[in-house]
Amino acid sequence: MYCTRCGKENSDDAAFCQKCGYAFESEEETRVARRGNAPTNVRDSDEADSTAVFSVTPTLKFVYAGYALTVLLAFLIVAFITIFLPSVSPLIAVLIGLLLLLVPLYFHLKKKLIRYTLTDTTIEIDRGLVSRTTQNIPLRRIQDVTVSASVTQRMLGLGDVIIDNASEDGGKVVLDGIDSPKRYAELMLRQMRRIEKT
Repeated sequence: MYCTRCGKENSDDAAFCQKCGYAFESEEETRVARRGNAPTNVRDSDEADSTAVFSVTPTLKFVYAGYALTVLLAFLIVAFITIFLPSVSPLIAVLIGLLLLLVPLYFHLKKKLIRYTLTDTTIEIDRGLVSRTTQNIPLRRIQDVTVSASVTQRMLGLGDVIIDNASEDGGKVVLDGIDSPKRYAELMLRQMRRIEKT
C-alpha cells in the first residue's frame, strides 16, 4: 500500500509508514471517523476534506540540464571573447555569460509556479505568482485517469497524468511532466474509490 501522506510504498500489512511514521487506519475505521462516531481526537469532516494526500510540481530535470548546458556555454563564450576579442573587457564577457543563466532561471520559476494537489475530495491545480489561478476538480466528477509518457519521458522516469473531467467545463486536464506519474495516478484512483464507498 502507498502512504496517503508522503506517497511511500509500504507492505500491505504495515501499521505505520516506513518513511514518515504515519499510522495507517483500516477503511472501516476511516468511514466511522467520517460519520462522526470516532474519538474526539479525529478531525471533523470539513477539516478532513481539505487534507492533502499529495502535492507535486512539474519535474525540474530538464531545467537542471538547461542550467548545466548554459554554464558550459557561458564558459565557452567567455573563453572565446577573451582569446579572440582581446579588446573586449573580460568583465563584459563574464556579464554576457551570466545573462545566459536567465534563460533556465525563467523556466525554473515557470515550473515552480505550478502545483498539483490531491486532497480528500478534489484535485487542485494552482498556477501563477502575483496573479494566482486555482482550478478545483471534484474527484466524484473524474471519469478516467491515464498515464502518458514518451520514450524520453519513460527513460527519465516521468510523464503526464491525464484526467478525464466530467464537470461542467468538461474536457481533459493534464498534470504535465511529473516524476513517478504512475504512483500519483494510483493514489488518485485509490482516493476516488474511497469516495465511492462512502
